[in-house]
Amino acid sequence: MFGAVVVGVGTAGSVRIRDMLTPPSGSPAENLILRGFISRRNLDPQQGVEQISIEDAVRRDDIHVAFICTENALHEDYVRIFLQAGKHVCVEYPMTLNYKAAVELWDLAQEKGVILHVEHIELMTEEYKQLRKEVEGKILKEGVLHFTGGSLKPGFGLPAFSGIARLTWLVDLYGELSVTAASMEEDSGNNYSKMTVGLQTADKRPLTWIEERGPGLSRAKKFNFRFDSCTVTEVPPVPRGHVGLFMQDLIRFSAKLGGQVSPEELQKEKSRILHCLQLADKIQELCCS
Repeated sequence: MFGAVVVGVGTAGSVRIRDMLTPPSGSPAENLILRGFISRRNLDPQQGVEQISIEDAVRRDDIHVAFICTENALHEDYVRIFLQAGKHVCVEYPMTLNYKAAVELWDLAQEKGVILHVEHIELMTEEYKQLRKEVEGKILKEGVLHFTGGSLKPGFGLPAFSGIARLTWLVDLYGELSVTAASMEEDSGNNYSKMTVGLQTADKRPLTWIEERGPGLSRAKKFNFRFDSCTVTEVPPVPRGHVGLFMQDLIRFSAKLGGQVSPEELQKEKSRILHCLQLADKIQELCCS
């Protein structure tokens, strides 16, 4: 059994607490026992779970796992604290707001002999699974992925990192990419931003990633992938999965804790995550230059 603590009790943290209290019968998630939550605020018990201090969580021998569910800007520091203490860590994406720090944290996890897991719900949606089936085996000519959403809150980082879920889609679909161009339009007075990124596949096929945010913009993803045989701009409606996205991720993380995920799978996942963060670093550099 693995004693766990949740750091941050916003939307994601509250879902993590709920899911650990109600794991599916027979799943690896049953091996997690929630010992408490950590918050910068003084709070009443959450879903019957008591608040504890970060000092207690780091020191206690009955706490083996930390779930980091804070603003993006705080991920790196909390991950480092718990890894240094020899605790396993599950962190919401993006794990850091720069590539160098991510490499350091993976190295630290390896040194301490613990699991570092980055949440992957962007790859677990039924919409994405269907899209993957639609494009599988097709030869890409060019493609566009355009995301819109509300203005970013403070602490979530620039779009190259806050929007890394979309970049992860493209890397998972088309393999390692390179950055050919990146630009940013901003209207700070109206909390509006639009990042446009040129990417290229290993066989020189162009992809464009657009991350557009502002007041009143609905949360949506539009894509246009042109192949040698057809163009994919939408996927057929798919029913919602029976298991929630965060629960799926919790089960995946718990399987890693139990040694049920092969070293090859772990390495593949790590390589994809670091590749996406390296691309985000390059994009941010070009947007800020």
